[in-house]
Amino acid sequence: MGAHGPATTGLMRWVTTTNHKDIGTMYLWFSFAMFIMGGAFAMIIRAELFQPGLQIVEPEFFNQMTTMHGLVMVFGAIMPSFVGLANWLIPMMIGAPDMALPRMNNLSFWILPPTFLLLASTLFMEGGAPNFGWTFYAPLSTTYAPDTVTFFIFGVHLMGLSSIMGSINIIATVVNLRAPGMTYMKMPMFVWTWLITAFLLVAVMPVLAGAVTMMLMDVHFGTSFFSAAGGGDPVLFQHIFWFFGHPEVYIIILPAFGVVSQIIPTFARKPLFGYDSMVYATASIAFLSFIVWAHHMYTVGMPIAGELFFMYATMLIAVPTGVKVFNWITTMWQGAMTFETPMLFCIGFVFLFTVGGFTGVMLSLAPVDFQYHDSYFVVAHFHYVMVAGAVFSMSAAVYYWLPKWCGRMYNENMGKAHFWISFIGFNLTFFPQHFLGLAGMPRRIPDYALQFTDFNTMSSIGAFIYGASQILFLFNVVRTITSGEKTSEEKTWEGAEGLEWTVATPAPYHTFSTPPEVK
Repeated sequence: MGAHGPATTGLMRWVTTTNHKDIGTMYLWFSFAMFIMGGAFAMIIRAELFQPGLQIVEPEFFNQMTTMHGLVMVFGAIMPSFVGLANWLIPMMIGAPDMALPRMNNLSFWILPPTFLLLASTLFMEGGAPNFGWTFYAPLSTTYAPDTVTFFIFGVHLMGLSSIMGSINIIATVVNLRAPGMTYMKMPMFVWTWLITAFLLVAVMPVLAGAVTMMLMDVHFGTSFFSAAGGGDPVLFQHIFWFFGHPEVYIIILPAFGVVSQIIPTFARKPLFGYDSMVYATASIAFLSFIVWAHHMYTVGMPIAGELFFMYATMLIAVPTGVKVFNWITTMWQGAMTFETPMLFCIGFVFLFTVGGFTGVMLSLAPVDFQYHDSYFVVAHFHYVMVAGAVFSMSAAVYYWLPKWCGRMYNENMGKAHFWISFIGFNLTFFPQHFLGLAGMPRRIPDYALQFTDFNTMSSIGAFIYGASQILFLFNVVRTITSGEKTSEEKTWEGAEGLEWTVATPAPYHTFSTPPEVK
């Protein structure tokens, strides 16, 4: 075709679009691509740990993989996927024509692909990708860092810029564009969780920007923010990082809470139990997330009063989280439940996230954290929260809203197979890591003592099973979009007395347990 042929026109439509649905779709596909890339890094890690000894990669490359896996999964996969959901759903849920700031919406997406291309390109540069872990503690990330740390710092700045723009957009949309009569306490829970998440992002992203700017100064301009030799303090970095990092973990999980609060009532065929308490619990979690950050740092030698404060504050944050779990379970209680794929993922979420919550309470206790700290127990805990939390709920969201997005129904049997393979693979991967951690295996190491072999082998097998299930997920989604059964066709139910009910299938279409109203 010529320079202005259909292919070019189609591409330009995506590049210049200000339609919230197009932008939501781009976020979702981008995040899935990053999920696959981050998963590939994880596969390298688990392949190396399949048996003791060094067999596949050099220890230095192993460290680079741990950094890239964490960064890509948190900032490239989980966060953009929920921003994509927000773009698609929030205007529809509140009756708005589009997002409040459509051009900024477009820019906030298009910052991301070049950013992650930049980060991935460090793998091919001299010195290799950053090797200091996704938490990039100084002085490992300043004094002893490879030259690519500069690209990393630039990348983090761009990711933060994208997040802040997206958050401002969501706040402006929810505050200003609600339909008449849509008061705050009538908004769907997904909108509430994202509104609160957006405020969290606006509050903490500048803190992360400050941390990496200080790193830049230490690396290139001779300052000593984090260098003890020049009068600085490496522990200061940890305080700044975790003041961002702990609200960040709630930024990841709150939209997931919103998704589950939308889906469970649908398949329980009951309204959400305790809507008001859910809203207040979400706000409480957001507030408390700012005063628990040093529970990541019990071992740095803080005063006992500090340890006690952060220990009690961390245990307190379990209360509103427990309220949410109680409300989900009560919503299901005595409901006319059916177990389609989205519901399976939500029930899996509630169960596994609760397991992650219990291990979180264990980690909150300062005296015992001295044993758990930097062991595989911590790895198991945060994967139960992040993967079983964010990724399971995201899978539920895609299955639930995909028929609405593309007008076609996914394959239910394939969806259920995806759930069960994921569920088994996930637990086989991460449950044994609790035992490894309690037995003393440290995290972020490419080799280990012989007594840890069996659990590591199980964990690696589970990881490959879980990874394979995501290929099934991709196949199901692509098949649905290209050739799934259309949901706009009318469905007919035969009544007991020979009456006929005919309705246009709702989107998302799911089986009715009782016939709908007679037309």
